[in-house]
Amino acid sequence: MFSVIIPLYNKAPYVEKAIRSVAAQTFREFELIVIDDGSTDIAAPQPPKGGAGLTYSDIEQLIDGKGILIKQKNSGVSTARNNGVALASYPYICFLDADDWWAPTFLEEMKALIEEFPEAGIYGTGYYIVKHSRIRVATIGVDDGFEKGEIDYCRVYAKTLCMPLWTGAVCIPKPVFEEEKGFKPALKLGEDFDLWIRIALKHKVVLLNKPLAYYNQDVEQVNRGVVDEKIYEPSTFVTFNLDYLKNAENRYTDLKILLDKLRVYSLLRYRIQNAYTNKVNEIISTVDFNNVDKSFYRYYFYPLFIIRSWYQFLKIGSKLKTTLRKLLK
Repeated sequence: MFSVIIPLYNKAPYVEKAIRSVAAQTFREFELIVIDDGSTDIAAPQPPKGGAGLTYSDIEQLIDGKGILIKQKNSGVSTARNNGVALASYPYICFLDADDWWAPTFLEEMKALIEEFPEAGIYGTGYYIVKHSRIRVATIGVDDGFEKGEIDYCRVYAKTLCMPLWTGAVCIPKPVFEEEKGFKPALKLGEDFDLWIRIALKHKVVLLNKPLAYYNQDVEQVNRGVVDEKIYEPSTFVTFNLDYLKNAENRYTDLKILLDKLRVYSLLRYRIQNAYTNKVNEIISTVDFNNVDKSFYRYYFYPLFIIRSWYQFLKIGSKLKTTLRKLLK
């Protein structure tokens, strides 16, 4: 029933836990496809702490007859996932990054959700966030008391900007994935959101409000640095590549609200660092600030030195909060 795709790139210390969480699923009709995207830390002379000298043979033994390991030249996570789907033999596709993991009943409860709502184009469950070595239930924007059913993806996401769909907790019918031609390989940030939006505008989105997957943000912070401050070349960042939605957002108020919020919040790093100014200004000029927290107006229209001072003040406060949290553990 399920093909599970794990893209792997330089996460030798963590991938064993991910694979074991798939192998431990109570529902057994699945295959596992691990796509190694040119890793350099597997069987390396000095693997990262916790890697324990993991080899490709170790990974194949972990898969243990339930799937395959494919090695490819480094091409990015979108291409790795797309290549995995191309090899999939089951009709439903699930994704799990190599540093995340599932609860044992993830596939079992996903199967039940599909059987109850067979017409959806994408299914999701709740999930946990692992951050600063603590685990908490992620806020996913649904109303109190919501258990399961169809959601308006744009409306739910726009309400709180908390992700109702996360890559490690979704399932997509393979024909729907193929219809949308999968993830866009050029995108390095926001490639998942781009696909979810394309699917949500054409198909039903069904959600089970029960956390069944673990999103390991501690590893993401180590590997990618402070993600919120990283500057991506515009062609690789989804916010710069939403023109194809212009007609849809003119017709669909909730989509317009969602995209305006994402534009303002995600481009703040570019404004602070004065990067790609013309492109940023062009996008911000399309934003209806009635859709956005009014305090964000100043970040784009006040003098840059004031904005930077305010931003540094907020960063210092955030660092103090993190330090206190560690001291009080």
